[in-house]
Amino acid sequence: MEQWTDQGIVLSARPHGEGGAVVSLLTENHGRHAGYVHGAMSSKKRGYLQQGSQVKAQWSARISDSLGTYTLEPERGLPEGVLEDSLKLAALLSACGLCDASLPERDGHAGLYHGFIALMEMLQTDHWSAAYIMWEISLLKELGFHLELGKCAGGGDIDTLCYVSPKTGRAVSKAQAAPYKEKLLELPNFLRPDNVRDGAVGDKEDIVRGLKMTGYFLEHWAFIHHAKGVPEARLMFEERYYNKILT
Repeated sequence: MEQWTDQGIVLSARPHGEGGAVVSLLTENHGRHAGYVHGAMSSKKRGYLQQGSQVKAQWSARISDSLGTYTLEPERGLPEGVLEDSLKLAALLSACGLCDASLPERDGHAGLYHGFIALMEMLQTDHWSAAYIMWEISLLKELGFHLELGKCAGGGDIDTLCYVSPKTGRAVSKAQAAPYKEKLLELPNFLRPDNVRDGAVGDKEDIVRGLKMTGYFLEHWAFIHHAKGVPEARLMFEERYYNKILT
């Protein structure tokens, strides 16, 4: 008999069988891990199987390679105020969808787990949108795609970094970018080295630049070989945020 106990964040719960569901968790010590939950569609269990809920999970199976079953206990619900704010909720669903679709199952991602917890705490602040973009950059790094935004790819002035190469993910200074800036991605102001040191959070237009930048690398790097592409929840979040600043 194989079994373990861990802390987890609910990424998805897909109905399966009579009243049950296959639940995917981002766990602290066992990575993204799925398991079957009996009676998951009951009114009692649906409440703590929302995406983003935190649970204590006990997983067991006859052999380690099988789906296995979960026994879950609620630990903490969604961050305060998220259900009342459609953009924050969209961001949380986006993060859950990205993890569920991109992370190899059962590979350890303790750093990403704790980063997700930190993101949910930031969703209760006014600066949550900048934190979300920083979290996506961390996710890309966890997947093996590192963005180098602290210095110029062409050796230019780091105080004038304002673009990012879509080919390399490296920042480019204003002077170095001049001949081909139309082909480059815009670097959000709050991600420039001096602003990162000062803890800048960016305005709404800056956040849109950030979402477009990370969205590009999610599509063309992380999800390029995924049949379904970037998760719909991530696309919807960016669209809603963009529409929000236009109103």
